[in-house]
Amino acid sequence: MVIIKTLIVALGGNALIRPGERGTTKEMVDNLRSPIRQIAELSNEYNIIITHGNGPQVGNLLIQQEATKEVSKMPLEILVAETQGQIGFLIESTLDEELMRLGLDLKKYFLTVLTYVEVDPNDPRFKKPTKPIGPAYNEKHPGFVETSKGWKRVVASPKPKKIIQWKEIKKLMEDNFIVIACGGGGIPVVKEDTQFLGVEAVIDKDLASAKLGEQIDADILLIATDVEKVALNYGKSNETHLNKLSIAKASNYLNEGQFPPGSMGPKVEAVINFLQSGGERGIITSIDRIKDALKGKAGTEFYIKYKKED
Repeated sequence: MVIIKTLIVALGGNALIRPGERGTTKEMVDNLRSPIRQIAELSNEYNIIITHGNGPQVGNLLIQQEATKEVSKMPLEILVAETQGQIGFLIESTLDEELMRLGLDLKKYFLTVLTYVEVDPNDPRFKKPTKPIGPAYNEKHPGFVETSKGWKRVVASPKPKKIIQWKEIKKLMEDNFIVIACGGGGIPVVKEDTQFLGVEAVIDKDLASAKLGEQIDADILLIATDVEKVALNYGKSNETHLNKLSIAKASNYLNEGQFPPGSMGPKVEAVINFLQSGGERGIITSIDRIKDALKGKAGTEFYIKYKKED
């Protein structure tokens, strides 16, 4: 009996909108073509779950609703839900085309799952917003932080405690569905008695992807972003790209500030969490090198260092 491994591919929201783009529908579909083509080609080899970010998209929705007083303003958790539908549709339509191209449209199914994620209402991250969202600006504004791409507004980003729909996601995957889930990191909710209530926050999609991987016993977490490999001293003259990285060294580099919280930090943290919770492989690479990274020909692969090697 052939055991098919479970692969989570986490697509960054910034991977859908390239530098200098405005985020039109055509631009996002064009940018999705490369990763979705690869995912379609991999669908016979793996059980696949696609997760995705929404930083630029939810930021744009905030700008749109702040631009007028003619319509009611929606809380952030509702905007996250909107982006799950928006981006889920774009992924589904592109995936449908690629599966038809391969003649797999009658053999593989796909579905977007509206996903919400439980967070701790006492999470200290609510008091110190750090998650950059929306477009980058050249100048600083109140409530903004500087990122590698420019100044961005920041919002609270609590850690995910539990993916609420994990059982449904696992069942769909076992029934041969390519599942699109945890869009934008999931809709953040807190539990009060017997109900879940939305909260004003954005959950990091990589940390949510790792949590989902833990809950469904996924084998591989591949984070697809806008760089091919993790680097030390990023953007400096002594920048060094890493092919392999133990989670022990990755943790040290995180503590040293090598991976900023607004960019590579959560990705590295997510891979560490995934491997420590029982995952088999953790990879970070670019959206154009997904297949190569799974073959060990691209990206940065993380591993757990055995005691005898310490």
